Amino acid sequence: RNLPGFMVGRQMCVTLCFFIVARVTTIKLKDGDDNIFGVGDGLQKFFETGLLGALITTTVASITWQLVASAFPMAFLSTPVTYVLLRFCLFLEWTGLCQGSWVVARLLRRAAGYKRDEVYIGTAEERARRNKADDASHLKTGVGHIYKLPTYADHLTMPSALQELLASDPAVRKFVDDLMDSVHSAGNAEVKASVP
Repeated sequence: RNLPGFMVGRQMCVTLCFFIVARVTTIKLKDGDDNIFGVGDGLQKFFETGLLGALITTTVASITWQLVASAFPMAFLSTPVTYVLLRFCLFLEWTGLCQGSWVVARLLRRAAGYKRDEVYIGTAEERARRNKADDASHLKTGVGHIYKLPTYADHLTMPSALQELLASDPAVRKFVDDLMDSVHSAGNAEVKASVP
């Protein structure tokens, strides 16, 4: 129940941000006042609509963070700010201001005949029995995927001698890349790598 609750609270939080930013960025001039920054009348009318705030909120407060979260999910979820925002969104849902959304969702589910994914594709155990288990082998490493070198603690960095060796010797770079691929494909199992 927390994920749907978070989604309701998140939507309330985004809507609240829209209203606040739109209110702050909306500029109403009195008759006879000069336009802000000397812009034309058309652009001044755009400033007065509040759409500038909606544009800023959509770009900066919504889409940017979704892109960051999708590219670096573990790093994004491990920040203290994310935890505070998660709790704030759950609090907004807890207030009951949008309890009507649960009723509308239930009515829509009955009217459209929506069912959970398990009805169509089965549970993870059922898919495994039919040899259609989840397959992580297609996951890629590289940009947008954070992986740490094995045997290094989180607070340590790669020694400079190893960094120089990786930069100067393509065979070492390939060995470390292959090692990382095998570590991540094996999960928590012990990895056996052969030294070239």
